[in-house]
Amino acid sequence: MGVDFGDAIPREKIALEDISGSTLAVDGYNTLYQFLAIIRGLDGGHLKDSKGRVTSHISGLFYRNVNLLELGMKLVYVFDGKPPELKSDEIQRRSAQRSAAKDQYLKALQEGQMTEARKYAEASTVLRRDMVEDARQLLGAMGIPWVDAPSEGEAQASRMAQEGTVNAVASQDHDSLVFGAPILVRNVTISGKRRLPSKGIVINVQPERIRLADALAATGLTREQLVDFAILLGTDFNPDGFPGVGPATALKYLRQYGSLERVAPLADRLKDVRYQEIRDLYLHPPSLPDVRPVWKHLDRGRILSFLVDEHSFSRERVVAALDRIDKAASTQSETLEKWFG
Repeated sequence: MGVDFGDAIPREKIALEDISGSTLAVDGYNTLYQFLAIIRGLDGGHLKDSKGRVTSHISGLFYRNVNLLELGMKLVYVFDGKPPELKSDEIQRRSAQRSAAKDQYLKALQEGQMTEARKYAEASTVLRRDMVEDARQLLGAMGIPWVDAPSEGEAQASRMAQEGTVNAVASQDHDSLVFGAPILVRNVTISGKRRLPSKGIVINVQPERIRLADALAATGLTREQLVDFAILLGTDFNPDGFPGVGPATALKYLRQYGSLERVAPLADRLKDVRYQEIRDLYLHPPSLPDVRPVWKHLDRGRILSFLVDEHSFSRERVVAALDRIDKAASTQSETLEKWFG
């Protein structure tokens, strides 16, 4: 779920070209979930190889990485570690929702309701360990490093951004800001046109950049108050938030009372929220210091073996994509020689 700040914080619409050459820490699980949910057939089923194995996630990962590498970006993927105990209720809730959605998906298929089937299929998305391993194999072949976080991946990515290892965190959720990432870039991995089965429409998904400093200035909050703001709206650690309290009311409370525990109208409800533990998790999350990713050269042979030979991808399409990266790398090298040679 993540925190949803809505329009309460400023965001800048950008093109991918605006962040070309950037180094990004990408939320790995978030990205794979997106690809598994979106890249599906007309009946809502995943893309599969000749052996019946799901390939939606590696298809999305490969072609999106090609687009980003073509723009000269350096990527490092960060994967979640052990989830905090505070997240257990949310994990159970998501599992129950996925199970219910799967039942609805199978029912819609039997009834021939393809639009409904596609909607429920997306909601039933499950990311398995073997899928994460697929992703790691592909990243390794592409020369893209990954990091296993001790706990929340966004916390680790945010620390890397704070330490200057990367320029920004790429994720769909706003949690990175609450974890202290100076810059969050959204819609990097799913930019372009996207169909919304539940509404029967196609929308244009455009990348956007959100700066923590701008968010604090616009709301008039401190970093600590931004954490309280998130808790009021609802986080993965208190998913229900405070019913009836939206962004406008939450800001009003924090400006008037200063901190969450002083908000008089919520005194009774605060007793049921472990807000101090949630605060500590956002302000002092488990994370690794001084992570130094190592980028390597793309291994064309490994990629072709993994995608074409192992997972039945079109050799022609994969080769064409790899040629794009080679051409972009050559152009970038020529530009550098022109300026610094």
